Amino acid sequence: MAEPVRARRLTDQEGRRLQQIVRRGKHGSIRVRRAVIIMASASGTPVPAIARLVAADEDTVRDVIHLFNAKGLAALDPRWAGGRPRRIGDDDVEVIVMAASTRPEKLGLPFTHWSLRKLAAYLASHPGRPVRAGRERLRQILHARGITFQRTRTWKESTDPDRDAKLDRIEYVTSHFAARCFAFDQFGPLSIRPCRGVSWARKKRPARLPATCHRTHGIRYFHGCYCFGNDQLWGVLRERKGADHTLAALKSVRAASRGGYRLFVILGNLSASKTPAVRRWAGRANVELCFTPTNASWANPIEPQFGPLRTFVIGGSDYRSHTMLARRLHDYLRWRNANARHPDVLAAERRERARIAANASTAGAARRRKPHSQCRPGTPPAAQSPRAPLGREALTRRLKQNIDSVCECQFHGAGHGPPAGPGDDAATVVAAFR
Repeated sequence: MAEPVRARRLTDQEGRRLQQIVRRGKHGSIRVRRAVIIMASASGTPVPAIARLVAADEDTVRDVIHLFNAKGLAALDPRWAGGRPRRIGDDDVEVIVMAASTRPEKLGLPFTHWSLRKLAAYLASHPGRPVRAGRERLRQILHARGITFQRTRTWKESTDPDRDAKLDRIEYVTSHFAARCFAFDQFGPLSIRPCRGVSWARKKRPARLPATCHRTHGIRYFHGCYCFGNDQLWGVLRERKGADHTLAALKSVRAASRGGYRLFVILGNLSASKTPAVRRWAGRANVELCFTPTNASWANPIEPQFGPLRTFVIGGSDYRSHTMLARRLHDYLRWRNANARHPDVLAAERRERARIAANASTAGAARRRKPHSQCRPGTPPAAQSPRAPLGREALTRRLKQNIDSVCECQFHGAGHGPPAGPGDDAATVVAAFR
């Protein structure tokens, strides 16, 4: 059996660049979608879940992953062929790129950076291979090779001595224990102000938001948790980051999984996530904390989930208070979790509801037809009367109990927990749902 398609491990520069594109969303939609695909795959998210996240076909997701593994970040920009034959060959393009990537000072010229006019003049008199090209053509060639006119910036890399070991552990748990793997991180700061976004509007009639100069509501942080097993996302707004809030989020993760089997939580390398209280609770609750390397939060699988959250809830909004923002966030999370469920699971739940309702109605009809002579001797008439059919609330509770039992059987049957006891055959229960 072939291994599932997965993006290769990201470098620090690639992780920060993809995280910047996903979180800011200021680039074209194609770049943002492809960045979400690559980040999600590199963090261990399976292809079907990525396809539902970006609303794309699974084959498209696999093609983007293969292209990234082959070409790196160049996979963010699709390349289309066409046009008349080029007058500048590949060797000339390499000369142009080499000259543009070299500081003029190293070539004996008295300036610190190139302009298109200066670059064209230098290439025309190049001592080794003269290249004659106009300024617009030079700009097109450099843009096609990923070279743009930018401001200088500072840089940083992960200095964590255990970087490779931490990334290996994250890859292992997301590949082998996806059903018991969770992710936690903070998203923010979030302030109350009009936020730019996109929307459908008439030509030259864009939707407008008021400007603001006073921000008196403070900031909030979204503490989010993501479950690999059922592709569910939940969270809450907090005024600050802290160990108490991290511990509350971890307890919600533990409460979402019954059975007491070991869980794996991937979270950022923040000091509030590594306090003695958090570590003691994790040891008692049978939870393994998998920290991302320093300055490598892009390795957290929850990061791709924050991109749609900013695009569809924060972008194009003008909330009046943090209460309204929190209400909209929770509304989106409910919609997202309801629409992210696998069709087979939804069909299984519908069949289970129908089965329970049919059994309840059949049992109620049988009891009504049963004569009093067949009842147990000595039973008072009040106890011999048939029970009423189960109501909607009772059916809902019964369904949740059955679903939880199936989930536990799936965990035990997959070798992720203690062996199932007598009568707990996972294959039998799962087959009943199918």
